[in-house]
Amino acid sequence: MDSGPKLRLLLGTYNAGKAVEISSLLSDLNIEFLTLRDFLQARVVEESGDTYEENAILKARGYARQTGILTLADDSGLEVDALGGAPGVLSARYAGAGASDGERIEQLLKEIRRIPGAARTARFVCVVAVADSAGKLMKVERGTCEGTITNIARGSNGFGYDPIFVPHGFDSTFAELPSETKDLISHRARALHAMQPFLARLISRNLTRGDANS
Repeated sequence: MDSGPKLRLLLGTYNAGKAVEISSLLSDLNIEFLTLRDFLQARVVEESGDTYEENAILKARGYARQTGILTLADDSGLEVDALGGAPGVLSARYAGAGASDGERIEQLLKEIRRIPGAARTARFVCVVAVADSAGKLMKVERGTCEGTITNIARGSNGFGYDPIFVPHGFDSTFAELPSETKDLISHRARALHAMQPFLARLISRNLTRGDANS
């Protein structure tokens, strides 16, 4: 849909890689993407929830209320079965506040170094939430991608734990796969694919800033 007024949508994340991925996955829709870099006065919304759903909703509602813009936010994480589902919702803070992607990967690989390959099963989970310009929750969707954890980091594409996650049916990590392939199978792709019909309905009503209603 490339005619008519664009739907203004704030991506509620400070993660540049995530913002690029989300906008790419929704590029077929007639959307004007905004980021938190466009709203330097916005305060960081703390991810204080116990679940992906709670954190995604907190961010979508919090940033929408601060900016008065329809907002999409997500929360995602890596669940490693050998670690009882950790790091899970703590994926971004697994190696401590301020740790780099590389440090988080190093910490995780250290903890499962003695786990054999067949038992290194894991999954990426993503929950996406949309809140209207007043901060009212409108829609929530979830996506998952099953796979395994490698012994060493491989690849330079992507971000987060992508270099150590091999999705089922592939021999390459997310960081080794072409973006086009990852955009078809990833947890975030699946969550956003489920969200697309809802966003398309908003666009079809020519909704603009301040009048997005469920």
